[in-house]
Amino acid sequence: MKSFYLLPGGGGIARRRTAGFALWTLVLFLGSTLMVPAQAGAQPEPELQAQVTLHVQKIRLQDALTQLETQIPYTFTYNHSLLDRVPPVSQDVTNAPLHTVLDALLKNTGLQYQVVGTSIAIAPNPDAAPARSIQGTIYDENDQPLPGANVLIKGTTQGTVTDVNGHFSLTLPEGADVLLVRFIGYLPQEVTVGSRQEIDITLEPDVAQLSEVVVTALGIEREEKALGYAVQTLDNRDLTGAMSTNWANALQGKVPGLSLSSAGSGPLGSQRITLRGDASLNLDNNQALIVLDGVPLNNTINGTGSTAYLQGESPVDYGNTIGDLNPEDIASVSVLKGPTAAALYGSRAANGAIIITTKSGKRQGKGLGIAFNSNTSFENVLRWPDYQYEYGQGTPGQDTWYSYGESEDGPNTRNTSSTWGPRFEGQSYFQYNSPQDEEGNRLERTPWVAYPDNRKDFFQTGVNTLNSLSVFGGNDQTQARLSLTHLNNRWIVPNTGYERVTTSFSLNHNVSERLQIQAKANYVNKQSDNLPTAGYNNQSLMYFIMFQSPNVNLDWYQPYWLPGQEGLVQNAPFSGLIDNPYLQVYEMLNKMQKHNFIGNLSATYHFTDDLSLMVRSGIDFGNDERSQQRPKSTEKFKEGMYREQKFTDYEINSDFLARYHKLLFDRLDFSLSAGGNRRYTYRSSLRAYADRLILPNVYNLANSMDPPVVRSSYAERAINSLYGMAQFALDEKLFLDLTGRNDWSSTLPAGGNSYFYPSASLSAVVSELLPLPQAISFAKVRASWAQVGNDADPYQLRKYYTASQFSGSFENQTFIPNTQLKPEITSSTEFGLDIRLLRGRLGLDVTAYQNNSRNQILEVPIDRASGYNYAVLNAGLITNRGLEIQFNATPIKTERFRWNLTANWAANRNKVVQLADGVETFIRAASIANRVTIQARPGGSISDLYGLGYERAPDGQIVYDEQGYPLLTQEVKKLGNANPGFRAGLYNQFKWGAFGLSVLVDGQRGGDVYSLTYQTGASQGKLTSTIPGRYEGLIGEGVIANGDGTYRPNDIVAEEIGTYYGRHYNRNNVESSVFDASFLKVREARFDYTIPAQITRKIHVEKINLGLYGRNLLLFTSFPAYDPEAATLNDGSIVPGIETGQFPSTRTIGIDLNITL
Repeated sequence: MKSFYLLPGGGGIARRRTAGFALWTLVLFLGSTLMVPAQAGAQPEPELQAQVTLHVQKIRLQDALTQLETQIPYTFTYNHSLLDRVPPVSQDVTNAPLHTVLDALLKNTGLQYQVVGTSIAIAPNPDAAPARSIQGTIYDENDQPLPGANVLIKGTTQGTVTDVNGHFSLTLPEGADVLLVRFIGYLPQEVTVGSRQEIDITLEPDVAQLSEVVVTALGIEREEKALGYAVQTLDNRDLTGAMSTNWANALQGKVPGLSLSSAGSGPLGSQRITLRGDASLNLDNNQALIVLDGVPLNNTINGTGSTAYLQGESPVDYGNTIGDLNPEDIASVSVLKGPTAAALYGSRAANGAIIITTKSGKRQGKGLGIAFNSNTSFENVLRWPDYQYEYGQGTPGQDTWYSYGESEDGPNTRNTSSTWGPRFEGQSYFQYNSPQDEEGNRLERTPWVAYPDNRKDFFQTGVNTLNSLSVFGGNDQTQARLSLTHLNNRWIVPNTGYERVTTSFSLNHNVSERLQIQAKANYVNKQSDNLPTAGYNNQSLMYFIMFQSPNVNLDWYQPYWLPGQEGLVQNAPFSGLIDNPYLQVYEMLNKMQKHNFIGNLSATYHFTDDLSLMVRSGIDFGNDERSQQRPKSTEKFKEGMYREQKFTDYEINSDFLARYHKLLFDRLDFSLSAGGNRRYTYRSSLRAYADRLILPNVYNLANSMDPPVVRSSYAERAINSLYGMAQFALDEKLFLDLTGRNDWSSTLPAGGNSYFYPSASLSAVVSELLPLPQAISFAKVRASWAQVGNDADPYQLRKYYTASQFSGSFENQTFIPNTQLKPEITSSTEFGLDIRLLRGRLGLDVTAYQNNSRNQILEVPIDRASGYNYAVLNAGLITNRGLEIQFNATPIKTERFRWNLTANWAANRNKVVQLADGVETFIRAASIANRVTIQARPGGSISDLYGLGYERAPDGQIVYDEQGYPLLTQEVKKLGNANPGFRAGLYNQFKWGAFGLSVLVDGQRGGDVYSLTYQTGASQGKLTSTIPGRYEGLIGEGVIANGDGTYRPNDIVAEEIGTYYGRHYNRNNVESSVFDASFLKVREARFDYTIPAQITRKIHVEKINLGLYGRNLLLFTSFPAYDPEAATLNDGSIVPGIETGQFPSTRTIGIDLNITL
């Protein structure tokens, strides 16, 4: 039996057969000059002439010696720490002398061997040239470790292969100084070692062998060159480089054709994500399908039931599902932009799909891997409207005095929210802060001054902290990953924010060579003690900000209860129509607790190498509980209010997919897939209202003065599907895909609920088919066609009743059902070109497409005398066409420095070809009491803005009346289009050694937005644009009608300046507050440093990265409100093109730390 012992100071375990090994080793070292070691060039001892056989490939030297021991009567003795430094060895000899084999094994290792008794000792050779050891890590173009890469010493046959973490170590022979690194699909790279002992090497893809794998519909992985449609993939670095509270913001500016709209309504930042523009007249039917690890997600917004403009209750943004995902758990995102790419999703594919793949476990060389991320960011208001602080509170005609209450200076002027009052010129008036007598009479005048920070000071620095820990590991049979993430958000509005805990689990297990199972689970627990209300409403903070006057000190609103009347009467010093802002954020609370579970379990069985079957079942389950409370004396709820809502949503998808693959005639690669899916969706809501409370500050339904109003609803739908796909690849140069899916939907009428959705795509690698100039490394053309759908909502076929607010009673529905309803159908044609030049240093991808969407599901208004509000019908044809361009370049690439550049540009145009018979216009969205609408009219766009505007002369000039005030039209007219002319982004990434810098700039040209923030400020004289003409009057630029069809230039001085601006910016005059939404943003910037591996390995850490980043750093725009990317949250819909009291957008600065063990 062999025994082991520790060598003192040896740092490892040594093997021995005799107790005298230490002595023999000492003799060998001290007497090496007297002994003649058996090595090349010396006469071998008889013992070393024994014949041995050895057939090994890249194994440890220790293991090779063990095999030799079984063939000779000797034992090898050595120190493990010496042999651990030797790279893997290879030998293929039969019946060769032992000394010949040992010479070959120890060549260039700096070791020698010597027969000592019955042992052969392995020890350092003092006469050998000093051995040079080199170690390092091989990375791909995304800085991810590359396991299995070959690292060779140039000029020799020696080398090694990187382990599962991309690490390698080699001993360089004398004179060797260059490493040659190779990996399939990447360009070989030669690296000079020089004096370095550790070296990290990044390989570049070989575009001539383009084989990048992307995730497509149903989670199927495909080579990019085989695809006949546009797909773009982003990795984890693209999503986490400049962290946002909603990770999906990281998609902005990086994906041509992707549009992201946020309502600017709170920290959770619900989003509307569309690909290639709107195609459906139904505003809510245009979002991309979101799929997580094969499970389609419910990404809808469960609203409060309120719109953004002066309803009894303001909307609250409780977030949507995509924002709840933890970006640290995401491995990649594939954006399937068009219907062809998403065709296998059938009736959900019309708007494209975003396929999210989470991280999995990976094979570890030793033990478990641990990754830790800590991220802290700070956010502040990015930009403010141009508020004026030259004139104070007052109504037109009251610009000569101010009086808080009636005084000797004049009547009371405190109740107005307008600022047409006196200029700040050092005078004094009776004001809120004047000393008072016991009866409340103001005794002294105080200085009439502006408070230029009386809006800004209400906001605070937001703080967002995220800590994430993951453990991962595995072997060839099983890989697993478990992560836990905690996020805490304190938003820019005091006493608002949220907390989120996320747990993610992944398991891959090979039960046998033929059976693999996979499980993934993601659980989110999100809670908030208060989220802000949004929109234009007394309960919204932004309503207060709009009406705040320059002469009002913010401190005057504290304390927010009147002394002695706490909980009963708020301190509202200027207007009872505007709730105290501190009362809003500390007493008018919107709480929530949400649980969300997303998981799937799948199994794949390989019957043969060519035939496999996958079965999978996944669920997206959400439970959302909320409460809203309002104290007594608020403007909308004088007696207080308490409400509860509970939403339960889940969707179960169960599917199977059989795949057969075969190489025919040695040239034709053929793959056939067939499968099916069963989708079941359930949604329920329960709402309870107590809008008058008995006791103050007691918030429960039992405290209601009146019987609580309770409303409940639920909806179910099911879709059964069968689908198939055939793929052909000829010589890996020509690729043809054919797909078909048939859906049977429960929301469509029996006998007419079956619809077939086909697609076809073709890809040709021209660079492999035709002789092209040498500069062209890769060229591919592609074309595709598809027909997909957009399913109908439940319960539109027959007459149903809904539960009313009175227990046990029901209400009639408000629309006429349609027993012949069909799904919306979108037909899409797409062409593309992908070309790479100069070995991939330059790349261009161009896509052109056209979509035709018919059978639009419209809710057409009808005469209410019929007992209904609208009818549901199929009608309309919408065309959508566009162009997408992406350009990639590596202008500079050296061993130490690399500059990568990506630019993208996209434009989309839609057109209403026809609506229903007799329908001339269809209102898609409305706000500001229907003053502003987004309408679809034949010949126009589905994104056109309509409203009243200026009366204009034939040459376009504004027409004024005889008093010098502008005139308005009597009929609505087109005022703009919410769809921009184009969007573009420029992403620069620099890498210099251990330092990295990336900057993303993006923007858009054109597009129009109506701003209620601007309209309110301008109509009340709060903006600098209303300063001209305060005392001297103003002549408006335009003409006056002569009454005979002719016009003359306006020369009338409008003396009442408040009326002049009031007419221009009257709420009915929508045109004056519609603005160009063009902008340019420095969207992201990041500077990071990776601590060199030679330092981190000394403390047994694989990688440490420190990063400093910024988001929304700069904004260049002529838009006069907060942000031109504004939209409106109306209940559960995000309406682009209309801004209704948005919160300010924010600039974020953050730092993060990533450690991998």
